[in-house]
Amino acid sequence: MNNSFAFLFPGQGSQYVGMMKDLYAESPKARGIIERADDILGYRLSKVCFEGPANELQQTENTQPGIFLHSYVLLELLRELGIRPVAAAGHSLGEYTALVAAQALSFEDGLRLVRLRGQLMQKAGEDQPGTMAAIIGLDEETVVKICNIARQAGILQAANFNAPGQVVISGSIEGVTEAMEEAKTMGARLVKELVVSGAFHSPLMQTAKGDLGESLKQTTIRDADIPVYTNVTGNAATAPDDIRSLLCDQLVTPVRWQLGMTNMVKDGFRHYLEVGPGSVLQGLFKRIDPSVIVQGIDKWSDIDRLKH
Repeated sequence: MNNSFAFLFPGQGSQYVGMMKDLYAESPKARGIIERADDILGYRLSKVCFEGPANELQQTENTQPGIFLHSYVLLELLRELGIRPVAAAGHSLGEYTALVAAQALSFEDGLRLVRLRGQLMQKAGEDQPGTMAAIIGLDEETVVKICNIARQAGILQAANFNAPGQVVISGSIEGVTEAMEEAKTMGARLVKELVVSGAFHSPLMQTAKGDLGESLKQTTIRDADIPVYTNVTGNAATAPDDIRSLLCDQLVTPVRWQLGMTNMVKDGFRHYLEVGPGSVLQGLFKRIDPSVIVQGIDKWSDIDRLKH
């Protein structure tokens, strides 16, 4: 079996009730990691992931550490099988897991940071309400143009350049509503408001950026031992100072996912594993470059399959 995989780690929106439950049941190693996470956090995140209810799991402060933990458990189970990443990238929150995979962040620090990040983003969303919407079927330039037109109504920017014809916008409720109408008149195939607790990757997250920056200053970040393709630039970063400032900027700037994936392919990475809940990143990659091979590792059955 080919062991030269680049690892991709999903972000918010990939969570589901019941996540990790089979890993906990089947693997003593997984059980140990999940129980350690509950101890570090001081509450039973595992219970929220295993049993829900869905609205509790959807709280940003639970979603972010939940997805991070699910991905990390799988990362460790893959390591046991001798499968280690040769490069990594993570979508938004997933960038933290990518940095843990690259040995730049410890598991404990990563977990604390994503829990804090989730709390800060949730609070920023409460203090400065905003929303996000997916625009399907228009190119990047058209969506940026729409944002420029609709910005008269409120704060607004393109927040996720996910794949060709799939861009997410983020900002004030007025700004996003105006842009959604504009996108429809410009011929978007689908315009859909997202269920989120704030305007992520927009200037409305500025307060969260300041507080996260303070915490990152106190956190040990080492040189990454594999390239980590970042959301802010789409390029690989390995130096601690770069990583620290990019993680801060990431809260208020667009996720350049499509560019990052294109750069990974350009740099010669052809085999990918999406490590964590759901299959969002596999779907995006099929639209970005259908020639690459992407598999998903989410459940115990996926780990089991790799053993044989």
